[in-house]
Amino acid sequence: QKQLVQSGGGLVQPGGSLRLSCAASGFALDHYEIAWWRRAPWKEREGVSCMGSSAEVTHFADSVKGRFTISRDNAKNTVYLEMNNLKSEDTAEYFCAARTPIYDSVCVLQYSYTYDYWGQGTQVTVSS
Repeated sequence: QKQLVQSGGGLVQPGGSLRLSCAASGFALDHYEIAWWRRAPWKEREGVSCMGSSAEVTHFADSVKGRFTISRDNAKNTVYLEMNNLKSEDTAEYFCAARTPIYDSVCVLQYSYTYDYWGQGTQVTVSS
């Protein structure tokens, strides 16, 4: 069964850090474009970060640039989202997603309907 299983998240104070994990089963993540999306209450879903099939290809939303990093462990078939200097506006439910790469040399945080697999979601709450 092909699926993405997320872990991590929770409650953290402003300025703190969290790491989200997204483990794939049934397919190899290094053949897919992976992205992290989030959805805050009463807001539209927002693309946060993506990585192409090549780990050198990454992209970040302006709202998280410089604070979040994305990485992949091929041996564990897992993608990570490291979130630093968290702000209250980062509070949301976070989802990882995988799709066949649209472009060769870039990944884009668009066309959310084209993802083949989605994780179950994990809540991140930034509050003092």
